[in-house]
Amino acid sequence: MTEFAQGAHDLMRTIETAVEGLGYAFVEAVWVGGGLLRVTIDRTDDAALNVDDCERVSRQLQYALEVDGVDYHRLEVSSPGLDRLLRTPQDFQRFAGELVDVTLRAPFQGRKKYRGVLQQPLEGDATQAVVWDEALLAELAASKPGAKKPAPRKVGVAKPAAPSRVAHELRFSMAEVREVRLVPVIDFRGRKS
Repeated sequence: MTEFAQGAHDLMRTIETAVEGLGYAFVEAVWVGGGLLRVTIDRTDDAALNVDDCERVSRQLQYALEVDGVDYHRLEVSSPGLDRLLRTPQDFQRFAGELVDVTLRAPFQGRKKYRGVLQQPLEGDATQAVVWDEALLAELAASKPGAKKPAPRKVGVAKPAAPSRVAHELRFSMAEVREVRLVPVIDFRGRKS
């Protein structure tokens, strides 16, 4: 291992130890231009990550990085976001049942992008599966806030056929995928009583 690679490995280990020591999950750390070290964390429970969590981890990392003599100008600690990337087997397990966008490295049946519901991984199976139903996806798209409502039909014009309710399954290995991302589901209508 080169000296640079060893230094990067040690840095990641320092960050991971500090983050996990506070009870959070370490997602990734990247150097961005201008000396910015961006650290992404998440909660280990199903609660949402908030600003106080990020501040707590940021303070701990400042001490840990200073002790290790890491030269950085700015530190940014944030959540993976609503459209987070799924990278690890634990991510696929945790987000089974959620709507995801899958982008393949090479086209399958003439396309690279698929949207569907992530299935629970099978025990001992190295592949993941996404199931989609074109009619369900059309309904989801129409129900999004701000989505265009269909134009009123003119009298005498035939109604287009409804999409069939046929579920399709896409099985893939991580080597076949460029990225898998959660589809953000945001409800701007407010809380329901």
